[in-house]
Amino acid sequence: MRSILVANPKGGAGKSTLATNLAGYFANQGKLVTLCDLDRQQSALRWMAFRDPDLAPITGYFAGNQIVLNLPQDADWVVLDAPAGLQGYKLVDYLRVVDKVIIPLVPSIFDMAATEDFLNSIRNETRGRKAAVGIVAMRVDPRTKAAAMLQEFIRHFDIPILACLRNTQNYVNVASAGMTLFDPPHAKHRRDLEQWGAMLEWLESE
Repeated sequence: MRSILVANPKGGAGKSTLATNLAGYFANQGKLVTLCDLDRQQSALRWMAFRDPDLAPITGYFAGNQIVLNLPQDADWVVLDAPAGLQGYKLVDYLRVVDKVIIPLVPSIFDMAATEDFLNSIRNETRGRKAAVGIVAMRVDPRTKAAAMLQEFIRHFDIPILACLRNTQNYVNVASAGMTLFDPPHAKHRRDLEQWGAMLEWLESE
């Protein structure tokens, strides 16, 4: 079993978008996937309620009330959708049990300021596991000034940017049907799927 924590202390950063699409990718690879929803709003589980049973299966459960997180050992991949405001001892506990951490980050001055302390905590708690943490720039074109500003901000934390995902309604449209970009048909999502390549390679590396 391998596990991924998708986390950012700020709401609206795109955590559930990343978590559900990651689950969809692995499910479409024929893997046994569990989506662990840590957020009391249970956005990921609400999404699953719309998912067609004929699509690649994803199991899920709510774990927001667990004092100690026990991940299901029978899954190939467990994707954890963290709540906003995750910090302190709970963050440390989650970091101890997961293999990889993905931090979605919108390149705005407000989002970066709200995430600075969180990134420092992540860096301190994952010393010796440098390859375990990565950032995904959300709703951004890599050629823009905003992307350059994010690159400069992240440089101080020595955390790689794994992908830049463009601002598109494709994510909203598939989510409304309980689907992901990785569920067929793929043709109209080709441009978006290309942006996931490096991130998925990083996740699947040992």
